Amino acid sequence: MSIAMIHTVAGLVPTLEALARRELPSCEPFNILDESLLRNTIREGSLSKTTMRRLAQYVWSAVDGGAGAVVVTCSSLGPAVDAARPLCPVPLFRIDQGMAVEAVSRASRIGVLATLPTTLGPTGDIIRTSAAETGRTGCQVTEMLCEGAFERLTGGDREGHDALVVEGFRRLAPKVELVVLAQASMANALAPLGPEPEGIPVLTSPELGMRHIRACLFAARPRR
Repeated sequence: MSIAMIHTVAGLVPTLEALARRELPSCEPFNILDESLLRNTIREGSLSKTTMRRLAQYVWSAVDGGAGAVVVTCSSLGPAVDAARPLCPVPLFRIDQGMAVEAVSRASRIGVLATLPTTLGPTGDIIRTSAAETGRTGCQVTEMLCEGAFERLTGGDREGHDALVVEGFRRLAPKVELVVLAQASMANALAPLGPEPEGIPVLTSPELGMRHIRACLFAARPRR
């Protein structure tokens, strides 16, 4: 099976392709990259109908290219994925679905940390949806934006970005039992603090997302 991955951040393509090859060894991944999908969403402050339509076109192009499944790796585009899914003839996944499922299975008070407001909302929403779908009626989601961190990162100030993410985490951690990072680019910022900084588990989307996709596609087959 071929599996298409639609990206909006060039730097994450090698990481996600390596994960796909590891977690989905019977699949052959191919990549579609368009950074303007995210850039336009950031500029406009929300996910526009134009961007949703353009993403749907990429999904259909991937299917026409032979994909037996499609993964959208940008959490900001999550609502567009949900809108396209009912009409897609192959399985269509959000990379953050596995993280959301894992989060609601492990905690009732979940924190969402993001550096982009356009990612914060969709990530919180998918966690609430996953909680409702699995009967976790007592699940509470607390969202926190690390203001200025994304601008630091795009300006080349990785150290400044990381410091703001750590600061945001330390403000959020006392309020929750578990933290999810809305963007994969944030993971390195917390890495020096260990796997469970201040006793709080931290989840990221790439690996959990690929494992969820594997479970959905090959639930009836043993992994080789």
